Amino acid sequence: MNDLLLPLGQVAAIGGAVALGPLLWWRQRARAATPTGRLRALTLLALFLTFDLIVFGAFTRLTDSGLGCPDWPGCYSAASPVGAHEHIEAAQTAMPTGPVTHAKAWIEMLHRYLASAVGLLILVMAVLSWRLRRHDGESAPSPWWPTLTLAWVCVQGAFGALTVTMKLFPAIVTLHLLFGLGLLMLLAWQREAYELRPLPAPAWLRGAAGLVLALALLQVALGGWVSTNYAVLACDEFPTCHGGQWWPHLDFAQGFELWRDLGRRADGGWLGFEALAAIHMAHRIGAAVVFCALIALAWVLRGPAPAWSRWLLAAGGWQLATGLSNVVLDWPIVAALGHTGGAALLLALLTTLLARLQKGRP
Repeated sequence: MNDLLLPLGQVAAIGGAVALGPLLWWRQRARAATPTGRLRALTLLALFLTFDLIVFGAFTRLTDSGLGCPDWPGCYSAASPVGAHEHIEAAQTAMPTGPVTHAKAWIEMLHRYLASAVGLLILVMAVLSWRLRRHDGESAPSPWWPTLTLAWVCVQGAFGALTVTMKLFPAIVTLHLLFGLGLLMLLAWQREAYELRPLPAPAWLRGAAGLVLALALLQVALGGWVSTNYAVLACDEFPTCHGGQWWPHLDFAQGFELWRDLGRRADGGWLGFEALAAIHMAHRIGAAVVFCALIALAWVLRGPAPAWSRWLLAAGGWQLATGLSNVVLDWPIVAALGHTGGAALLLALLTTLLARLQKGRP
């Protein structure tokens, strides 16, 4: 038990030190604000750092650093790669291009420190929201949103641990990504709860925005499945898939067997190329559906909310450009990070839009 609790406390302490800088900055900038204004500013800060965490998590995955420290929460039971130097050196000497190297260990642990810092910020938000409710009563914003966010980030941390202990099991890695994006959406919605910025619109428009958000979430889940199964280059051409084929032989049954090891079928055999191509093509089809839905929503918003129309079109265009770059430029890390960041931004935009439409309902 000490092998778990000691590094857990040490990593949490380092995360607390990382969070100290943003907290001091927030306290200085929001010193003259109202209690609700301070809570809104802290939520925005947590939102920004969560976005950074999602992008850095993608960097961790894309550099194959997810098992840079093959245990959890520490690195070979140490709080940092410094204390695990001998273990990492031995692993790197045995396999220089393997999953454990000094660089990969640092990338993995920096990701854990940043995650701990975000968790601490959310804990502070939850405490402040309950104090505000105790002071102002029912007139204060509901403290249950930050409480739900705190519970959510704890579940996200558990999936982070499973990502390591289950050796990059694709379903767990994808859920870890989705819970991270869900955290971003919770914070985006929560920030709107502290600020009155309604967007009057008919009920059908709120329904349309909710539908586009649901489609975008499904598409992001497909994108996560593509990434965690390393199926990005299963189709290395556009608009065709491979060898000039528009619709090659695809094995959707194998590709979407959810409970299996990385690179394996559920029966233990190797995952075939047709399965990887099926995963990739499903994501392409989803991209076309979501892009058309975004264009339709932007068209409807051009009158009541022209700025939102432009932002949604820009986010959709960015995703299209970075997605194509991943294929035609052989999956460069910059394009891959841009694609993940764009997906996070799109979900945050749609969540904020839906929150303001909800406020503006008659």
